[in-house]
Amino acid sequence: VNANSASAKLGELASKYKTPVVYPDTQFGTSVKTIAGMINGGLSARAYYAAQGIATFGGFDTHADQPRRLDLLLDELSETVAAFYQDLKRCGNSDRVLTFTYSEFGRRATENYSGGTDHGQAQPMFLFGSGVKAGVHGKQPSLTDLDERGNLIMQVDFRDVYAGVLE
Repeated sequence: VNANSASAKLGELASKYKTPVVYPDTQFGTSVKTIAGMINGGLSARAYYAAQGIATFGGFDTHADQPRRLDLLLDELSETVAAFYQDLKRCGNSDRVLTFTYSEFGRRATENYSGGTDHGQAQPMFLFGSGVKAGVHGKQPSLTDLDERGNLIMQVDFRDVYAGVLE
């Protein structure tokens, strides 16, 4: 009964939310707009999740044609996050929201024969919000001192950052 009630409230908030802010017309943009509607609508959840990737430009699994695809994906990420924070600010919620990105796998440092990179271990994370100290945090990974498989050596595990955010 509680789950059905909560589901009905989520559906109502999502369907009734109107904003003058323009989000990218992508699956990711629509998902983040829905999250803004839930936050701005007063839903008290502590965490939300939206996935960017497969539906857009084949996702971040860039084994081939990486420069073009990565540009498109990072543009979509930038435009979506900018719209999200503009929308949150419009309703007085931007100072209480932290957003971060992560990936379950990174990319190798060396380009493959298809103009892309293969799966690796280390990956970047981006954190957004007024409470985030600006800048690059952590040690810059070496592009020459790699592990035995040619992977960047991971400096910070995304699960540690995720746990810190939840705390």
